Amino acid sequence: MSSDDIFIISCKGKIAYLKFYGICKPILTQFTNEIYKKYISDTNLDMVGIYYFNLKNIVIMPRSNTERKRPLLIEFAPTRTHLPLISYVAAMAALRTALHGRFIQAIPYSLGSLRFASSFKAADLTIERNTAGKPKPDSASLVFGKQFSDHMLTIYWSEKEGWKVPQIKPFQNLSLHPATSALHYSIELFEGMKAFRGVDNHIRLFRPNLNMERMHRSADRSCLPLFDKVELLECIRKLVEVDQEWVPYSLDASLYIRPTFIGIEPSLGVSRASQALLFCIVGPVGPYFTTGAFSPVSLLADPSYVRAWRGGVGAYKMGGNYGPTIAVQNQAIKQGCQQVLWLYGEQEEITEVGTMNLFIYWTNEGGERELLTPPLDGIILPGVTRQSLLDLAREWGEFKVTERTMGMKELLGALDSGKITEVFGAGTACVVCPVGSLLYKGKTYQIPTMQNGPDLAKRFHKELTDMQYGRKQSEWAPLVV
Repeated sequence: MSSDDIFIISCKGKIAYLKFYGICKPILTQFTNEIYKKYISDTNLDMVGIYYFNLKNIVIMPRSNTERKRPLLIEFAPTRTHLPLISYVAAMAALRTALHGRFIQAIPYSLGSLRFASSFKAADLTIERNTAGKPKPDSASLVFGKQFSDHMLTIYWSEKEGWKVPQIKPFQNLSLHPATSALHYSIELFEGMKAFRGVDNHIRLFRPNLNMERMHRSADRSCLPLFDKVELLECIRKLVEVDQEWVPYSLDASLYIRPTFIGIEPSLGVSRASQALLFCIVGPVGPYFTTGAFSPVSLLADPSYVRAWRGGVGAYKMGGNYGPTIAVQNQAIKQGCQQVLWLYGEQEEITEVGTMNLFIYWTNEGGERELLTPPLDGIILPGVTRQSLLDLAREWGEFKVTERTMGMKELLGALDSGKITEVFGAGTACVVCPVGSLLYKGKTYQIPTMQNGPDLAKRFHKELTDMQYGRKQSEWAPLVV
């Protein structure tokens, strides 16, 4: 089960069995009974179980001898109105504590579809060591995404058998059926994380729980099987531990971690995959951009191209969002630019920069200093670095922090009037990347990011890298080794 899930055994509205070891039991009983009365009592099901997905959905698991053979999904968004504030906060805190401590009963397979009712366990992980390790590259000559470590993580799933045992084994090619659904219909998703060797020689991740949350959402949107986020993170942590010598001994490099999830249904039918493979590969990386770790990039803004649209999958980390951008990226290079500023709609809303989230530091119409970034409205990827910059800025409290749309007309007007101080991208691969110029409809606009330090971009960069490399202790950067 995931770290945010609850499982409660119930029968006809009365709590028959609640394995929670006494933690907030009265509150949970009240909470569950209320849910039953409000949402379930009229369904005429002889219910034997409730399974909450991230406290947003309820799945009723019917008895095996009823006509209904599949789980019944009910959307549910609990709010503080369901319980007194103190009780609600206490219940949620206790749930998180208990779930992380594994105090809750696992779901028996017999209660419903294995798509919902099972997950692999890191405790079952097997390790096959690579006895013929590769030479490790010089940190100074690393190219992003070209070198890989000695091992990989694989976890297979099928609808008939559920999750198989996780395996760490020597890095190797995959063997896939030619009709594999991921190859034909892009039923796949991935994540991007990093491990850092700190000044104290300890290895750290950076906010990996956010990556697991995003990967879980992407899996749900792709109709791929759900998994326990805590268990997957522990498997990944173990992979990094096994390949720890591949984490560069450098404060300018890191180990890139690429968890990937693909449908491997051997069929040309366009349908939900009944077989899947979750795997993870890692490799040492240097700066993402060849211009260097903190050199400004130039952007092409062409309204004839879009990266994503509302109602689509732009908010999920799927390969189908990236492949189609290559042709536009090539157009940018031909026109002397390094990246693409993606626009959307009649107002030519600015959305993302290449594969990065976008930030604008400016003086707004009210004369306030403001950090602005596009909102998470379905076409913006909820980046881990994006969230970190917003969290830091709000913690500092030194300027206004806003998530809202901005069109090209407003951006160019602010440039012409000298209101723009800095523009920069942010992402796991690049951390923070300043923007120096913008090509739009044949005209180049200079952006004064570098002339202004860039003080804010550099401050963000230092804050994050200090945490990542252990110069500053932070709960955002948990130790791996």
